[in-house]
Parts: sequence; structure tokens; C-alpha cells
Amino acid sequence: MSRIADPEKKKALCARLARIEGQLRGLQKLIETDSDCEKIAQQMAASRKALDKAFFSMVGCMIEQGDQSAEHVAEMLTKFA
Repeated sequence: MSRIADPEKKKALCARLARIEGQLRGLQKLIETDSDCEKIAQQMAASRKALDKAFFSMVGCMIEQGDQSAEHVAEMLTKFA
């Protein structure tokens, strides 16, 4: 099992997730206010991409820490990416 050890990277990842959380709240408001579906889809795509970026940032931390084998990281990428 691997954890993010660097406090600065952990803080940056949490900040990124907080921004994504804000994006998702904005999406809910767009839906509640009957906004155009294309605008909603655009914001969904942006949120999904931001979440993917957070995921790959976390994987990068795992690789930098070196506490997981390359095979394990590859399996995780195959499974979740």
C-alpha cells in the first residue's frame, strides 16, 4: 500500500480536488437553472479532465516515492485510467 508522503504534494492534491469540488457545484447549479446542455457538457468534460489530472498527479507521486514496483503502477493505470 502506498501513501502520499510529501506534505506539499498532499496539500497541492487536496487543493486541486477542492477546485474540482467547486466545478461540480457549479455544474449542479447549471443543471438546476436549466442551462444549455452543451454548456453543461463542456463543464462536465472540464471537470472530468481536472479529475484525471489529479489522478495522474497522484500516480506521479507514487512513482517519485519509489515504494511501488513499476508493474504495480502499470496495473493501477490499466485498471483506473
